[in-house]
Amino acid sequence: MPSIPIPVFTVVLLLLSNVFMTVAWYGHLKYRHLPLIPVILVTWGIAFFEYCLQVPANRYGYGYFSAVQLKTIQEVLTLSVFVLFSTFYLGEPLRWNHYIGFIMICAAVYVIFHKW
Repeated sequence: MPSIPIPVFTVVLLLLSNVFMTVAWYGHLKYRHLPLIPVILVTWGIAFFEYCLQVPANRYGYGYFSAVQLKTIQEVLTLSVFVLFSTFYLGEPLRWNHYIGFIMICAAVYVIFHKW
């Protein structure tokens, strides 16, 4: 285990894994003219690196975070990376309902992480 604090190490690995997964799942949408089978193979190759980061993140983070908290962090990072990706790479604008949905997700994070 590196000397970086567990929560920081976990979140950084999860963030990086999400970058790879977002590129794997959605990066090909700009290239819809390419044949599907090669695209699937390329995206599997990209997703491999996501797993190489995701699995250690969960392994190191579990114990400091519960499994539910790890999954919550994962989902928030997934949406955050995706919003940036879809806005800047795919050119899709954010709309008011997206913002409302993100506020609701933040409320869910609060409920999950709050000590009741």
